[in-house]
Amino acid sequence: MKLHLLRYFSVLAEELHFGRAAQRLAITQPPLSGAIKALEEELGVKLLIRDSKHVQLTPAGAAFLEEANQILERVARATHTAKAVAGGVRGRLDIGVTGSLIYREVPGIVEAFSKSMPGIDVILREMASAEQIDELLHGQLHAGFINASAVPPQLSCLPLADDTFVCCLPDGHAHARAASLALSQLATERFVMFSRDVAPANHDNVIAIFNRAGIHPKTVHAARQWLTIIAMVANGLGVSLVPRSLARSCVKGVRFIPLQGELALSRALLVWNPNYGSPALDSFIACAKSSLQMNKSGS
Repeated sequence: MKLHLLRYFSVLAEELHFGRAAQRLAITQPPLSGAIKALEEELGVKLLIRDSKHVQLTPAGAAFLEEANQILERVARATHTAKAVAGGVRGRLDIGVTGSLIYREVPGIVEAFSKSMPGIDVILREMASAEQIDELLHGQLHAGFINASAVPPQLSCLPLADDTFVCCLPDGHAHARAASLALSQLATERFVMFSRDVAPANHDNVIAIFNRAGIHPKTVHAARQWLTIIAMVANGLGVSLVPRSLARSCVKGVRFIPLQGELALSRALLVWNPNYGSPALDSFIACAKSSLQMNKSGS
């Protein structure tokens, strides 16, 4: 059934006058009469009683009108939705994020975007950095916040503000009240490390810090999340180096002590695949750039 037939019938049912209905539809009366006749023949029922002076809906016509109007309304909504999504003002974005980056700029970026583009739902999915990169390469994720300083050449990225590594010690540790620490003071400690298979950048960053200090850490545990590392430290299972922003997690039983000497940076990126772009994603990236610039200017 052709959609214009439903539209013609709906207008005629409102006007109950062929001349006025034809005028609203910007057509002449013969095509309108022919369309209604074709519709009745297709349905096999009489929709209207009409003579030279009056037009009236039959019971079947009244019932059909209700259903036809619902179809026309749904088509109108579908058209509006398609245009809104195509224009980047409505839709959904699936964004990956590592757990630790929730304590950095990510919530602020998402909140700012949601306020400026309320018609687009942002769904955050906690994933390891390596998993995010794999899904981005295959077009299974719109964007991701990862712990890394570089990405594969197929992807584009925007750097977040740098974080710094600090010592994470149990509250009862001998150095837990120090204003700062040289890494050499922890050379004999047992370390809880980040598992390299989950996020190579996190693991390699920490190892690089030890290498620069000429230390070969004794690793006793390997965890898959920074918060797990902090929990292990809180329970006396070792010490660790973690990004400073994780102090905002407010885990009890640990102290975060700055490192002396050269700053050791924990880098993070907003990453996306330009081959799978969309107006909504473009808006999200623009909002992220704006938020990061505002944070930089305010710091």
